[in-house]
Amino acid sequence: MSQNRVNTLFGAPDTLREKGIPLYIQVKKSILSAIAEGRVTGGDTLPPERDLATYLDVSRVTVRRAIDELIKDEVLTQRQGAGTFVSERVEQPLNHLRSFTEVMEARGKTITSKWLDRSLGMPHEEECKALKLAPDQEVVRFYRLRFADGKPMALELATIPSCYIINPFAMEGSLYDLLEQQGCRPVRALQRLRAVSIDEQRANLLDIPQLSAALYIERTGINHEGTHVEFTRSWFPGDSYDFVAEIRDTL
Repeated sequence: MSQNRVNTLFGAPDTLREKGIPLYIQVKKSILSAIAEGRVTGGDTLPPERDLATYLDVSRVTVRRAIDELIKDEVLTQRQGAGTFVSERVEQPLNHLRSFTEVMEARGKTITSKWLDRSLGMPHEEECKALKLAPDQEVVRFYRLRFADGKPMALELATIPSCYIINPFAMEGSLYDLLEQQGCRPVRALQRLRAVSIDEQRANLLDIPQLSAALYIERTGINHEGTHVEFTRSWFPGDSYDFVAEIRDTL
């Protein structure tokens, strides 16, 4: 990366000499400004630490500390052997009921999936509770790893009462599209979100370190007749999403 390119992204070296402010914080602020102003965007690679340190006339230890803090803040991410990247975060509103496919396609991303399980069976206890089923009512399970532009973005385990899915092996794309074809697409949902430490198996699938912070979401979808037709559990990399909700004062 040329010196001019570093200058364009992060400003002239003399801007990193604010009195009373540690140098690593000034480097950190410079990177954040470059992201906020669109000079680097999600997925872009940062210059090598050595180049930044030389150009900004600071030590590599200073640059490393700034980058480490931004990785901790999930602004940056590192891929072994590939470098340091600006995190690609997807902003997803919580006040609109949308499928993974709809959210990603609205952002111009190409959606692919890897099937981990597609089966018919008896419901587990939590599935009976969520879907208001008797223990002898069959369900269909769809478990898949979802990709956007080739990057693992979600693990999704969906359970649907079998009466709503005529042929589970015919589904390839959006679950909500299939449910809409069957006349039972959810029109509202109950969602529960919490942070979890990802286990080794799911971490390997999502290509993130074991015990990384991940977002776990349970969704129970309800159709226009008030019937519970979907129970989906999803795991999302913690550095890939911002979930946004509008909150109003009802007083």
